[in-house]
Amino acid sequence: MSGIVGKSQTQRDQHVLSGLLKRARKSGYLDLNNHDFTEVPSAVWRINVDAPEEAQKDVCFAVTEQWWEQTDLVKLLLPFNCLSKLHEDIRLLPALTILDVHENQLVELPSALWELENLQRLNLSHNKLSSLPEQICGLYNLRSFQLQFNNLRQLPDGIGMLAQLEELDLSHNQLTLLPPTLGNLKNLVRLSIASNSLKSLPPEISGMKALQELNVTQNCLDFVPEELGTLPNLQMLFLQQNQLSSVPRLGCTKLKELHVGNNRICTLHKEQLETLTSLNVLDLRDNQLEALPSEIDLLHSLQRLDLSNNSLSSLPSSLGTLNKLHSLTLQGNPLRSVRRDIISRGTQGILKYLRSRIEEPKDASGIGEGAGLALLSEPHLDRHFITTLKTLMFSNKQAAEVSDEVFDAAAKATITTANFSRNMLTEIPSRIAELKDSVIDVNFGFNKIDNLSPAFTSLVLLTHVDLRNNRLSSLPSEMEALVCLQCITISFNRFTVWPPVLYRLFALETVLANDNHISEIDAVALQRLPNLATLDLRNNDIQHVPPALAHCPVLRALLIGGNPFRTPRPAIIAKGTAAVLDYLRSRIGD
Repeated sequence: MSGIVGKSQTQRDQHVLSGLLKRARKSGYLDLNNHDFTEVPSAVWRINVDAPEEAQKDVCFAVTEQWWEQTDLVKLLLPFNCLSKLHEDIRLLPALTILDVHENQLVELPSALWELENLQRLNLSHNKLSSLPEQICGLYNLRSFQLQFNNLRQLPDGIGMLAQLEELDLSHNQLTLLPPTLGNLKNLVRLSIASNSLKSLPPEISGMKALQELNVTQNCLDFVPEELGTLPNLQMLFLQQNQLSSVPRLGCTKLKELHVGNNRICTLHKEQLETLTSLNVLDLRDNQLEALPSEIDLLHSLQRLDLSNNSLSSLPSSLGTLNKLHSLTLQGNPLRSVRRDIISRGTQGILKYLRSRIEEPKDASGIGEGAGLALLSEPHLDRHFITTLKTLMFSNKQAAEVSDEVFDAAAKATITTANFSRNMLTEIPSRIAELKDSVIDVNFGFNKIDNLSPAFTSLVLLTHVDLRNNRLSSLPSEMEALVCLQCITISFNRFTVWPPVLYRLFALETVLANDNHISEIDAVALQRLPNLATLDLRNNDIQHVPPALAHCPVLRALLIGGNPFRTPRPAIIAKGTAAVLDYLRSRIGD
């Protein structure tokens, strides 16, 4: 019974094949996709040689169906079968322009294949080929060659003779090197050699003048030849999952996409960006970048930037000027200079924040410098400020020192406010001590000061001090004499530990210490500051938030986002100080 069933099935298959062959004689197109063939029926190879079965049976043909006027087969599709080889009779199909044998089990190719001089597209992907015979290089009209997912270990040297080739896919093989002759493919537009074992690329690759897309993902490259950067038409370059330690310097002025994720890149320099002004996509994810150059704004056409999983602690403000950037990915970086709540706002929120740091430098709390005083940039002193407003304005002069003329003018008035911000001072002027009997507000922000002199600590009437954006790493213990000090700003400096003297300034109400490298704080000592209402510790290196902070008697604003601690969670921090303090109270006694 089973034999009868099997015979019936065979007859049906032959009937189906007969129908397909009949239509193919008219169309020149034969699709034998997914027929479980272990070998191609001989009738397929001989379709244009033998008379059809109907003619052999003396069937009368209509005038329009004369079999000897049939169309030559130009397209043969044999994918998803079980073919281990192709018969030499393939030479009987000399008109073929398209041959698709992907998803089979081919281990070798017939020598007669190279007689198909009209072949333009050849798909041999997803087979078991370990080599290609040299004769394949005789397919001079070939334009598309698909060889991905085979077992190829090398390519024939003559592959450069395929002068008309526009697309070549060699991905997912076992190639360890490429022949230099590959550079002779001057019409090649797309080349994929992804997922091989290549340790280098031949310098001759520079000969591929028409190349627009190159995919070398998942290989063993630790460098790329300089010649790669001379490809005049390259638009897309994929170098992910290699062993590159730097971004290649490319002169490809038409490059639109550069993918170098999953490498070992530690630095990015201006020289690597200068010629990439047409770049739309830059993928740098999963590297070891610690910083971005301020010249990142050279990439003014950039639309997508992926910086995920690097070691970035800060972002250059110039990044905010990239007006076309609509996708910025930053997950997995220990960022300190950008608060988590800003990052949660997405790309536009981050860019807006970075732009604000250019337009008007502020501390992370958004409080502008100068305590509301107008900043004057005139080269001479404004004596109206000195005599009428009791304010010494020496701001934004780019001065490396303060002349005696300035202090001589101030000596004639009872100065209460002195503003020396936005200069290039490396130390506190010694004559500042002459203002100790009247000055209560002093601003030395945005200078290059690395320590505070005794002259500064003599200003015992000070209530407000702004020292942001300097180079301070400590505060002198002599500051304990500033018993009236209510507000101090030390943001954007170089503190690694909380200045001990601040625990002893009992009049303090506000301490802004964001964007430093402070790793821990003594909550019990802070509890002894009876008036402390605002404490900004954002973007530091604090690993643990002590629950005892909740016992600070009048603390109303506690800002701690942008630190590497795990608790409180960002969702709690985003709810504000009250939620954070409630959380800390709940942890007391844990």
